[in-house]
Amino acid sequence: MFRGFIFDLDGTVYLSDRLIPGADEVIGLLREKERKVVFLSNKPIQTREDYAAKLTRLGIPTAPSEVINSTLVMINYLKKHAPKAKLFVVGETPFIEELKRAGFSITEEPKEIDYVVVAFDRTFDYKKLNISYQAIKLGAHFVATNPDRTCPVEGGEIPDCAGMIAAIEAVTQKKVEVIVGKPSPIIIQTALETMGLKPEECILIGDRLETDIKMGKDSGIATGLVLTGVTDEKTLKESPIQPDFVFGSIVEVKNLVIEE
Repeated sequence: MFRGFIFDLDGTVYLSDRLIPGADEVIGLLREKERKVVFLSNKPIQTREDYAAKLTRLGIPTAPSEVINSTLVMINYLKKHAPKAKLFVVGETPFIEELKRAGFSITEEPKEIDYVVVAFDRTFDYKKLNISYQAIKLGAHFVATNPDRTCPVEGGEIPDCAGMIAAIEAVTQKKVEVIVGKPSPIIIQTALETMGLKPEECILIGDRLETDIKMGKDSGIATGLVLTGVTDEKTLKESPIQPDFVFGSIVEVKNLVIEE
C-alpha cells in the first residue's frame, strides 16, 4: 500500500527515553519488507546524530541521514534565503552549534542581527527576550523552527517553542514570518526528497493533529494518528482535522503491511 513511512518521534516512537512497546518490531518489519523509513522531529535540542544514536540505543538501528529535524530544515532555509546572515538564536547549545557548523555567524548585538531564529529553549530568559525585541525593532527577520505548544514526555508534557514565539510576538507586536518545522511543507518536502518518493506513495504517522496530521493532509500524504502522545480520543472526536487511520499505538502500523 505504502512505499514510504514517515514517523514522528516524540509520542509516536518513544516517550522521553522509553520506547513505545512494539516500535522496534514495526520498524524492523517495514525495513524487512523494503519500505523506506524516515523520522521527523520538530525538536532542535539534539543533532540528527544524537537522534540516530538514541533510536539505535532503544533498539531501532538508525543512520543520521534517516532523521530529519527542524535544525536541518532551518539550516537549508537560511542557506537558501540568507546565506550570509548574522543570527541571534533563541535555542539550546546543540542547535546553536549546528548553525555555527553550517557557517552562520551568531551575535547578541541587536544592530548586527539579520535574523532572530527561535527554537524550543529550556534556557529562555529575559536577556534573550530583550535581545530579540531590540533586533526585531531594528528590522531583523523573525523565524522559528516549530509551532508546538507542548512537548510530550514520560508522565506529561512541557512547554515547547510556541511559548518562546508568543513571548517575542507579544513584545514586538510582530508575527513570526516563517516556521520551517511541522506542519510546514518545507520539512515534509525534505522528507520526500530524502526517500525519493511522491506524496501519494507515503504515509505520515504522528501523535499531533495540528502538526503531523495537518501537514500530511496539506501535502497530499496519507496520515495515521497514534494515541500514545498528546492526542486522546476525546480531542480526536472534537477536531476538524481527521486522520486517514487511527492507531492505539505504533505497533498497529504493522497491519498496513500484513494486510497487503
